[in-house]
Amino acid sequence: TAVPVSAQPAPEIAFDSVADFLSLPNYGEVAGVATNAAGHVFVYARTGTPVATLGHERTFYHYGSKLFQFDQTGKFVKEIGQGTYALNYASAVRVDPSGNIWAVDAGSNLIMKFAPDGSFLQVFGRKPETIGVRPGPGVPARLIDGPGVPPVAGAGGGGALAGIAPGAGFPGQSFNQPSDVAFDGSGNAYVADGFGPNNRVSKFNKDGNFVKSWGETGSSPGQFRELRGIATDAAGNVYVADAGNRRIQVFDGNGNFKSEFGGVGKPMAICISGGPTQYLYSSNSNTPEDLDYGEIYKVRLNGQVVGRFGKAGKIPGEFSVTNALDCRTENNLFVGEVGNWRATKVTLRAR
Repeated sequence: TAVPVSAQPAPEIAFDSVADFLSLPNYGEVAGVATNAAGHVFVYARTGTPVATLGHERTFYHYGSKLFQFDQTGKFVKEIGQGTYALNYASAVRVDPSGNIWAVDAGSNLIMKFAPDGSFLQVFGRKPETIGVRPGPGVPARLIDGPGVPPVAGAGGGGALAGIAPGAGFPGQSFNQPSDVAFDGSGNAYVADGFGPNNRVSKFNKDGNFVKSWGETGSSPGQFRELRGIATDAAGNVYVADAGNRRIQVFDGNGNFKSEFGGVGKPMAICISGGPTQYLYSSNSNTPEDLDYGEIYKVRLNGQVVGRFGKAGKIPGEFSVTNALDCRTENNLFVGEVGNWRATKVTLRAR
């Protein structure tokens, strides 16, 4: 039985953290962090302002984000997809059960799939045909508005594709600022399409072909307002961080609504741990003026809160705008922080 959307008690969980486990070659907002089965860590960071280049009929912008790989000791290995024009405004990075690396980009509206060795495999979505620019003598044109433009933190934004009603989009082709991706045991991928007006989940099969989508803007079951994160459990259920409605909704793999729960603030990043007993972790994305902004909740899959750890701040052990969570095991996590420009290794202490 799912826990209703309401406040829940959340006792403090003791934890240890290592904020300097990774030595980033280029610092910026850490929007995504993920690990593979070998313990390698992947970081997708916003490392600079995208620069627009004027073409014949389209304006291309690039160089806004970078995807890094580290080994299990935290040593830098390489940059993946260097120079790829799809890596503009990092949103998330995930590793699927086969070890493939998926980079979700809210600026280009694209999701790129890389093989375990970092070679390119597939691309999902369609980059905007045009974007607005502000030209200036001797100054590179820069992205200012239009489809796929990243919103200001904590706000809406980004234009809808012309002629497409909010919550619709072109099935299987166009995303509007996607935020996350998750995978089930059959190789299906679920995309949270996410910050823009689409407010839906799109499903693709193991070959990358579009299967279906569900959701629209609203507050009823199966409707969303600002999809921040997405995760799956061992049974194939899909959990969606419905931040605008301050809840997490649960669906089966075909998009049928099953339950919802709250009591975790305004959910942002989420992940579900491995192991025989799975737990969901969710970061609170209340406004920065909220003194409680920054904590992370540990939740049973029925929505019951086990506890929480962390608080807002700059020093190790504190968090600022957690945009990514990776939890391969129940008590070992990586936390990606936009506000503190870091990926922190966290170990929960056993009670």
